[in-house]
Amino acid sequence: MLDMFLAQAPQPLPTPSIDYAAVLPMLIVLGMACVGVLVEAFAPKAVRWGIQVTISVIAILAAGVSLILYATGSSPKAGLTTFAGAISVDRPSLFLWGTLLLLSLGAVFLIAERKVEPGGAFVAQAAISPGTVQDRAQAGPTTASQTEVFPLTLFALGGMMAFCAANDLLTMFIALEVLSLPLYLMCGLARRRRLISQESAVKYFLLGAFSSAFFLYGLALLYGYANSVKLADIANAAAGSDRSDTLLFAGLGLLVVGLLFKGSVGPFHTWTPDVYQGAPTPVTAFMAACTKVAAFGGILRVLSVAFSSTSWEWRGVLWAVAIISMLIGAVLGLTQTDVKRMIAYSSIAHAGFLLVGAIAMTENGLSSTLFYLLAYGFTTLAAFGVISLVRDGSGEATHLSAWAGLAKRSPLLAGVFTFLLLALAGIPLTSGFVGKFVVFSAALSDGMAPLVVVALVFSAVAAFFYLRVIVLMYFSEPATDGPTVTVPGGFTTAAITLGVVVTLVLGVVPAFALNWASSGGFAS
Repeated sequence: MLDMFLAQAPQPLPTPSIDYAAVLPMLIVLGMACVGVLVEAFAPKAVRWGIQVTISVIAILAAGVSLILYATGSSPKAGLTTFAGAISVDRPSLFLWGTLLLLSLGAVFLIAERKVEPGGAFVAQAAISPGTVQDRAQAGPTTASQTEVFPLTLFALGGMMAFCAANDLLTMFIALEVLSLPLYLMCGLARRRRLISQESAVKYFLLGAFSSAFFLYGLALLYGYANSVKLADIANAAAGSDRSDTLLFAGLGLLVVGLLFKGSVGPFHTWTPDVYQGAPTPVTAFMAACTKVAAFGGILRVLSVAFSSTSWEWRGVLWAVAIISMLIGAVLGLTQTDVKRMIAYSSIAHAGFLLVGAIAMTENGLSSTLFYLLAYGFTTLAAFGVISLVRDGSGEATHLSAWAGLAKRSPLLAGVFTFLLLALAGIPLTSGFVGKFVVFSAALSDGMAPLVVVALVFSAVAAFFYLRVIVLMYFSEPATDGPTVTVPGGFTTAAITLGVVVTLVLGVVPAFALNWASSGGFAS
């Protein structure tokens, strides 16, 4: 009788196996984010900024060292899965993690800058209502700032690392929320122009919640189809099932909408221009560089691992989405009069170019898209660093008219921005040219010549609004009462220098990064 009872008793759940060496970079980032929260709770206000900057930089550097040691040491070439199969640590994951850590280091430098804007770009007390006497007082010269932005940045970074390495849709959804919620808060913390900053945060939150609902509904439909949320199980069900594919493609459609929203891919881009313009510029740089890396890392993994056998059915739809994104970014970018909004529409066009590589579904398509993410991230990060230095009495001067004759005010800054704009346009000897070349080559080799022709046309159209800014800086007279160019502090100088150097190196000697990106495929 006792034997029968013991046999029917619920068995304990198996302990998941965890390869701590493989996931140590992610654990370091999330652990140090928790330490940052404790600092906010217990450290005196006078010393919080220095402690938080130190914690953030140490966390990123320590995670980078652990990543290098693992990638060059015990990591299997075919990759592995850990956390009961929830996290896949393979060569694309390691490449994306390295890219995110490098980009986030530059973003933390921009966030930590306090010389360009006394006290930093972030409000001293976020609860103060915009337009009040207290709000005007805290916008003046002060050393106080909202230091919670540092642990929020680390939490967002940890979520991004988990998102692009997630091996099942439930883990991916949780990581999506972990990376998104801090960004919603950070967008509303601008020291100046508080109303537009808070408006951008609300828009991002509402549309982000809407896209998360699409993702979650798609996850539910795919679970109903495959009886699992693991990407490999969905792939097996799609390849070997005789049941109706209605749930499969309905779930895929909803899932992809949520992913494309995070990647700023048109027509799911509506949040991008307003949020890029309203958020504090360091946060915009962090979002523009790192969020796109994480989003396309997730897109590549989902399409390659779970839906490669059904690519014939969905490929045409993503062709249309890529063309729409390039069209929206290139054409509407021509009409912009604000530099930050112009870069936002540029990111939408680049998302279309990235999607061309993601659709290729080959080894060259994967490696070229990873390289493009690396190249685009550093160029965009440095570009927003430059934008933060052109200022007037109300803060950053982002209207294009303020950039007229900038080369006469600061030849060095105009030269750096010109180089970055040429990289975004894809001019040779820049990382942008190499990125487009390898992506379009991969698409051509996979039989997508018509899509490549369309992409080349929109690349030429988009180049016009980059060249328009260059002409404005060099061939227009500056206004006598125009904005000034602020001398950057050490943090901003380091961030811009990092972005410019990487943009140049990847444009001249890209082989090492391309070899790293093509060192292996996804593990499932």
